[in-house]
Amino acid sequence: MSDKRFQVPSRRAFLAGSAAMLAMPAIAQDASSVNSAATTQGERDLTEVVRRNISSFRTLDWQPYFSNLRKGAILVDIDSRALHYWAEDESFYKLYPSSVPLTEELTRRGRTSVTRKVEGPSWRPTPSMLKRNPEWPEYIGPGPDNPLGTHALYLSWTYYRIHGTHDTRKIGRQSSNGCIGLYNEHIAELFALAKVGTQVLLI
Repeated sequence: MSDKRFQVPSRRAFLAGSAAMLAMPAIAQDASSVNSAATTQGERDLTEVVRRNISSFRTLDWQPYFSNLRKGAILVDIDSRALHYWAEDESFYKLYPSSVPLTEELTRRGRTSVTRKVEGPSWRPTPSMLKRNPEWPEYIGPGPDNPLGTHALYLSWTYYRIHGTHDTRKIGRQSSNGCIGLYNEHIAELFALAKVGTQVLLI
């Protein structure tokens, strides 16, 4: 006799769930928008129900990556699409799902640090972004259309940030032009924890 706890959901239940997702308001569907589906790699249909189990991310120790935790440490694992944070006094550790760059060409790895913290950031596309997307605006102020979300941690590398996003479909996907994105509630938490000078390593 089969155990009902492990039965696969019926086709009817699956279709009902998919229909509910399709009925939800679409966010920035305009193809010219910096927050549109076109800016996310087509790994799958963005309207498809996707289960993401954050607990499946590997927890890591900081020692293989940093010599100390002075001012705290942030590790971004591009392959697992996860951001790790360790407090300076080792009192806590945070693990967040993230968005990562669209391509290897846009990806930068190595050591940097937080140089500035901005709540309600404004955004200007880089010259290379405008070359690829000439229809994009040259400036977007703080607010729901801003691709940097509610908070941004500026890094010592020009144009690179760890920031939030109003388009939650992008988290867990290859969807950025080089930056690392978090849910707005997660970047707000990390923003409060990180300091100017916090070490950052992208691997």
